[in-house]
Amino acid sequence: MDTIFVAFGLVAVLAGGDLLVRGAVGIARQFGVSPMVIGLTLVGFGTSAPELVTSLSAALAGVPDIAVGNVVGSNIANILLILGVAALIRPVSANMPGLPREAIWVGGSALLLAALSLTGQIGAVMGAGLVAGLAVYLWGAFRSSTPPDDDPSIPTDPLPGAALRLAFGLALTIGGAIALVDGATGIARAYGVPEAVIGLTLVAIGTSLPELATTIMAARRGQSDVALGNILGSGIFNILGILGTTALVVPLSIDLSLGTDILIMLGTTALFLVILFARRQISRPMGAAFLLLYAGYMAWLSQTF
Repeated sequence: MDTIFVAFGLVAVLAGGDLLVRGAVGIARQFGVSPMVIGLTLVGFGTSAPELVTSLSAALAGVPDIAVGNVVGSNIANILLILGVAALIRPVSANMPGLPREAIWVGGSALLLAALSLTGQIGAVMGAGLVAGLAVYLWGAFRSSTPPDDDPSIPTDPLPGAALRLAFGLALTIGGAIALVDGATGIARAYGVPEAVIGLTLVAIGTSLPELATTIMAARRGQSDVALGNILGSGIFNILGILGTTALVVPLSIDLSLGTDILIMLGTTALFLVILFARRQISRPMGAAFLLLYAGYMAWLSQTF
């Protein structure tokens, strides 16, 4: 049964990712909102829904290592794995307005998580603060949005059709990710893999599959704004939204064993932002380098636990 879940999940996230991109960019045109903002919000937050469900379930089940490890591992996978694969398919450009603002939020969120890890816990008060920070970010993102270019590649579907594509695509990606995570986690537990490793690897990668499918489809369609916005928005939402919401429900303890992984997440985020501003593009060679770094991280994890 676990194998069936994995197979279904793979098919669902790929099909859903294509629909999600087409619907999201279509909505951007209908409302006069830039595809970058749609990628940061509707797509970025929507594809992070599996992380939210998984982290909440893990915290309520008394396994905070999976909840926190899921967020840390997902942010690392989003940059090194997902953006790496997307750049190999088609270089991802970063010549859009508002990038400095998004970089500050992404880098600041990562630094905040590192600071919170030193306290060893994220309580309800801090959780409320994280959620409030997310609300401020959203307000600023829509306030600074610019109308999209008149690009013929953007679907011209009426609003109901574009919204239906987005909703159906989101449902497919989330449902497929959940099935894939359940199947892969079941297989891993049968082989005695530790919970922290499951959270940092299988759960983190599995719940990031919507981002992977969406970013790949956006890259194939030349929608760099959606692809990049998806990665940036997911990184912000994972820390402020997911950890904040989870901590409001159940206070989260941060195990010292995750300290090195949080530092790796910080380094990965810093590398990503430096390349964006220095080169204004994630090229194919850079994408290959990202994938090699992720393979090295996975190899290190396998030797650590």
